[in-house]
Amino acid sequence: MTSPQPQPRLNRRSLIKATGVGGLVIGAGALATVALPASAAAFGWSDDGSNYVVDTGADLVFKVSKSNGDLNSFVHRGVEYQGYGKNSHVESGLGASTVTISASGSTILITVVHGSLIHYYAARSGENNIYMWTYKAADSVTMQRYIVRLKPGLLTFTGGDAWDSAATTTIEAGDVFRATDGTTHSKHYSGLRVMDYDYIGAKNAAGTVGIWMVRSNHEKASGGPFFRSLLRSGSTGSPDLYEIVWYNMAQTEAQRYGLHGPYILSFTDGGAPSSALYARNLTTSWADGLGIRSHVPASGRGRVAGVGINGRDAAYTYTVGFANTDAQYWAVVNAGTGYFSCPGMLPGTYTMTVYKDELAVQTGSVTVTAGGTTTLNTITITGDPSTAPAVWRIGDWTGSPKGFKNADLMTYAHPSDPRAAAWTGNFIVGTSAVSAFPCYQWVAVNNDLLVYFKLTAAQAAAAHTLRIGLSASYAGGRHRVSVNGWTSAIPAAPGNSGTRSLTVGAYRSYTSTLTYAVPASAFQTDTAQWNVLKLSVVSGSSGDGYLSPGLAFDCIDLLA
Repeated sequence: MTSPQPQPRLNRRSLIKATGVGGLVIGAGALATVALPASAAAFGWSDDGSNYVVDTGADLVFKVSKSNGDLNSFVHRGVEYQGYGKNSHVESGLGASTVTISASGSTILITVVHGSLIHYYAARSGENNIYMWTYKAADSVTMQRYIVRLKPGLLTFTGGDAWDSAATTTIEAGDVFRATDGTTHSKHYSGLRVMDYDYIGAKNAAGTVGIWMVRSNHEKASGGPFFRSLLRSGSTGSPDLYEIVWYNMAQTEAQRYGLHGPYILSFTDGGAPSSALYARNLTTSWADGLGIRSHVPASGRGRVAGVGINGRDAAYTYTVGFANTDAQYWAVVNAGTGYFSCPGMLPGTYTMTVYKDELAVQTGSVTVTAGGTTTLNTITITGDPSTAPAVWRIGDWTGSPKGFKNADLMTYAHPSDPRAAAWTGNFIVGTSAVSAFPCYQWVAVNNDLLVYFKLTAAQAAAAHTLRIGLSASYAGGRHRVSVNGWTSAIPAAPGNSGTRSLTVGAYRSYTSTLTYAVPASAFQTDTAQWNVLKLSVVSGSSGDGYLSPGLAFDCIDLLA
């Protein structure tokens, strides 16, 4: 059945052009609007020669370039919110593309084809939303993100990733800035993991308009539930919203190919976007027949349900992740029962990982079938390092540096930020608080940290295993340790997580455990004497300051 193809008609956008009513009045720096009567809004599209113009029949009219697929205008309630000299687009703009438009019932679909990449915009009658999908077949066309460019001065950003671009200086790589009060800011500093948010955006000062990027389920993205990446740029000069599908900072996975989305640019009366748009709630059965490449309807997906998980520590949240080369998913475990459910999964066999906080403590395999539910019997955790008896332990095994000095701040600030406590911090077992020990260590900043501890005669007479857990390593940073007069060999470098991590709000990449067999001869035989453990970061690479080889701590313990 052929979808109806409406003729371009005089919709609200055309009416503005023809009459001037409801349009933008710009002069002497002032911005004024005239409200358009509701009856003038009509769902449909028109062709102005250079763009396809879509009226949602609500309070939103947007334009897509017929030559390159850029989103170059979005007018909400008569106010233009697009841009600061740049359009909104895939990556930094695709360039010459084939752009077509079609309509089916209450949906309008714009299709942008650029080589092996296809991008889609969809509008639904009566909704102030722009639905987007991007199909990426291979690396022949770069696609790491979609950027929404917002007009400066109209919306208010708050939080660590918001700053006045006129009152900052650049301190790192052109994207980390210091304000006049010394605080640091960057588009990287959202403080959020992928699993922590459904949307990101900003509101106007009056709180009557909100523009939000509602993230997709990230099934074709990379990095897992704890991945941190830039979500928006809160610069007063160039405010942006992002949907990131691949980012090579603290990244642990290869790119996945296929259909990303839908992700949604949503316009509201100032409140949060409707929860019906959130990836965990969204149903898009209306998109099933639109011809979107690789779109898989609900009937072609399956679910995994777990009865429970034994061996959990009640102090922590547990997450179950699923991943293969084609897709990734996750589900939070019920704190009381241990039950979990992960719906909407593409068919296939997945590696299933149980995480205690952010640390993998159990793995397995599960197969998902279309239209079916795979039910798992109770899982018993056997890989939690915290269960091993220890002479002493600094922190706990969580896959993150939470609890250590400056750990909370580092998700939304640079390590040089004046709010950070001094990165020094030698530790006395039994006396020092965990919060006194720095979460990060670098060759050129705070190397050769010391840990003082005492042993009983029986403990000093035996060899022990020292374990150092890392939640991230930058530039191959790892420890060579010494205990009193004994010095260890240098272990192999942990996994390489790509470019910057510790300075862009990402404390987790490849988690790893460094183990050292410390002989009994290394320890003090006089139980009144302190043993001194020295932690020295080493690497085959070099760098200056906070970009020198470094690492993030997870836990340190000496096993009994």
